[in-house]
Amino acid sequence: MRLVFAGTPEVALPALDALIASDRHEVVAVVTRPDAPAGRGRRLVAGPVAERAEEAGIEVLKPAKPRDPEFLARLSEIAPDCCPVVAYGALLPKAALEIPAHGWVNLHFSLLPAWRGAAPVQHAVLAGDEVTGASTFQIEEGLDSGPVYGVVTEDVRATDTSGDLLTRLAFAGAGLLAATMDGIEDGTLRPVPQPAEGISLAPKINVEDAEIDWASPALRVDRVVRACAPAPGAWTTFRGERLKVVSAAQVPDRTDLEPGAMAVTKKAVYVGTGSHAVELSWVRPQGKKPMLAADWARGVRIAEGERLGAS
Repeated sequence: MRLVFAGTPEVALPALDALIASDRHEVVAVVTRPDAPAGRGRRLVAGPVAERAEEAGIEVLKPAKPRDPEFLARLSEIAPDCCPVVAYGALLPKAALEIPAHGWVNLHFSLLPAWRGAAPVQHAVLAGDEVTGASTFQIEEGLDSGPVYGVVTEDVRATDTSGDLLTRLAFAGAGLLAATMDGIEDGTLRPVPQPAEGISLAPKINVEDAEIDWASPALRVDRVVRACAPAPGAWTTFRGERLKVVSAAQVPDRTDLEPGAMAVTKKAVYVGTGSHAVELSWVRPQGKKPMLAADWARGVRIAEGERLGAS
């Protein structure tokens, strides 16, 4: 099939690479988000998918909005058979959905209908799911509600951050998306409607959601830290400034600390929660680079009675 691939960030690269390497299909163009400001100079930088497509000599389309008439006209001229999608980052209008003969097929990083929305992997970690996965489905106008072509499953490990899990899903999902294109092309694959039961939503997790509540159990604190890594980053406050908690671990045998209270040794920083303590591994003070929590504590000279999260 003639494919137009839609995607923007690094997580979409394994799927794009798999489709470029396929001997059954041709990626004739890529649709991606416009260049965005980055770095200290805030200069405009192309996204990872745009860069990879340009390296491969593939036409790159960067519409400000996918409903722009110029974009729709060019897409009609290209006349793709199907448009595979991975983390494109914009809603597709009906006019665009109707152009390819086999529609737009999205690779979504959950086992639909669970975790429909922008942050499925983060919510799976936050909820403590033991198993998650990826699904390919036909895009329709509803939110991740279209019929499903196929799934792959992935265990969620006890130490997984969202970044760890998403990396594994990106590679497993790349194979699934390529196989889905094969099945659509040879007519052996038909999408199946999603069940009405088991629907859950995964809205974007913003900075406010990433604040640690030290009165919650240690299990919840651990999940928040892992779910928000690498972005937006779990955080708390210390002396009126934000302190990001990059990584931490539960310490079940330490129950002597009140929520937010700290115990500091030469090599460790323990913080109380609503249950047992957690040990801070890496932190990032405001305006600084990540550092070992013990080094941070040594530098700020924590006074007796000081707490994290105190107003």
